[in-house]
Amino acid sequence: MPRETLTRDQIVRAAVDLLDAEGLEGLNMRALGKRLDSAATAVYWHVKNKDNLVLLAADHVWSELTLPDLNPADWRTAAATMATDLYRMFTLHPWLVQAFAAHVLYGEGKSRFDDHGLAVFEAAGFAAARADQVAAAVFTYVLGNAAGAAAAASLTRRLNQDGARAEQQLQDAMAEAKAIAMRYPRLRTRVETPAATDYAASPDQTFELGLQALLDGLERQLAPQS
Repeated sequence: MPRETLTRDQIVRAAVDLLDAEGLEGLNMRALGKRLDSAATAVYWHVKNKDNLVLLAADHVWSELTLPDLNPADWRTAAATMATDLYRMFTLHPWLVQAFAAHVLYGEGKSRFDDHGLAVFEAAGFAAARADQVAAAVFTYVLGNAAGAAAAASLTRRLNQDGARAEQQLQDAMAEAKAIAMRYPRLRTRVETPAATDYAASPDQTFELGLQALLDGLERQLAPQS
């Protein structure tokens, strides 16, 4: 596809698909050009470099998030909805978690989301400075929980690429981890539980439990102000 017929939106959407499939390490202009049936030089006509492309792809994904209505009387529902949607976005696009370690991510889509989050907490009764802290605390909680999904996605790609060798390395590592865990009573109980399938996995509903506990604590901070 010649550069005249390519659009930035087409490039960004193709970049998101490539990042979802291959992660940050799989994103390059040649691979992207192949997906677009275009020369890599045609891609450079629309984006500056790989870093710029990651920035555009991240903001494109952020812009797809739906913002809940503001309701001061039920701010927790709006906050929980935004946090849950953000967590879902990170798990659907795990390369975003990787990107935070290497890129400064910004743009219209992210600013739109961040501004609405501040509005939710200000409507709840938090002063502007405290709303900044609260929004950062919730975001950090979500990002930290999504790190596990990002690691699992990276591992899955490695297994698919390296095949039996990587699979054997994983099995060896898990066997060693379980052997060490067996020396500790509470970890041994978990490992020996019939329902336990993955020693490294978090229990079901962990994200939801932690989010509600975080919002409980924030709500208690509002009580003296009220």
